[in-house]
Amino acid sequence: MTVIHKLAAAAAVSAALMGAASAQSLQTGGTLVVIPAYGEVTHANDQAVATLAIEEQDKDKAAAASRVNQKMKQGIELVKKADPQASLKTQGYYTYPVYGDERPVPMGQQSKPRVPIGWRVGQYLQVTTANLSGLPKTVASAQSILTLNGLQFGLKPETTRQLDDQRIAATYKNLNERIASVASAMGRSVSDAVVDTVDFEGSGNYAQPELARPAPMMAMARKVMDAPEVAEPSFEPGETTLSMRLVGKVKFK
Repeated sequence: MTVIHKLAAAAAVSAALMGAASAQSLQTGGTLVVIPAYGEVTHANDQAVATLAIEEQDKDKAAAASRVNQKMKQGIELVKKADPQASLKTQGYYTYPVYGDERPVPMGQQSKPRVPIGWRVGQYLQVTTANLSGLPKTVASAQSILTLNGLQFGLKPETTRQLDDQRIAATYKNLNERIASVASAMGRSVSDAVVDTVDFEGSGNYAQPELARPAPMMAMARKVMDAPEVAEPSFEPGETTLSMRLVGKVKFK
């Protein structure tokens, strides 16, 4: 090693020692430290929300609406028979005009008002159930008339409430771990730290977002008596992770 290299190494060691000494000389008595903490718990999903739908198209608006009303009623009956404990809610009834292709209007001529050549009518049915084992059979029975437009798995409200204790404990444990880490970095003992404030930000704010109304879809008109049986679909409910955040204010003696 050359003299220059030796001098550079010595300078680096000296700077490190001076930095350590400077850090140790910092006064931390009475210091207020704000520490964020996080916690989460995971649980298997125990609830499903399925969105079923029906749409008809006809030149006669009343005829299309009549078929939608009839098929939705029959679909509801099928769902109730397959899953009597399910919670049902009809929603999103719509009626849209259907227009033909427009021809370009020659310059100087005024375009004529558009006249619909038909009507699209549809409606949605939201099914909420905890019977996940019977869900494929329920959906398959409804699909002989309706279509499956959306499916979401989640946790029942009572399950979420039961997980609160675990979620709070996990978050507070993380706060204690972070306090220990901060104390070690400051060269202080954990026993010198006093928790001044614990702020559970966002606690309980975990409601599932409301399902957005799916875009209307096209469906072929068919007599209910001619509807074929549908094979059962396959579903995997998965699991949900609930998280919590808190901010703790810790003061060192």
